[in-house]
Amino acid sequence: MGDQQQGALTYAASDAMQTAYREHPAATGVSRLDLEMAVKHAVRHPASEPAA
Repeated sequence: MGDQQQGALTYAASDAMQTAYREHPAATGVSRLDLEMAVKHAVRHPASEPAA
């Protein structure tokens, strides 16, 4: 996530993140939108509590 926060994602890292965004929701039942919002929140506010 540090690369995402710094705006320095490589193609490989970006591809891996997109794969995770597809696979994790399918395996857990969490919506992709909720997952992406939680990741964005964690990247933008690393010291705060995780999004519910």
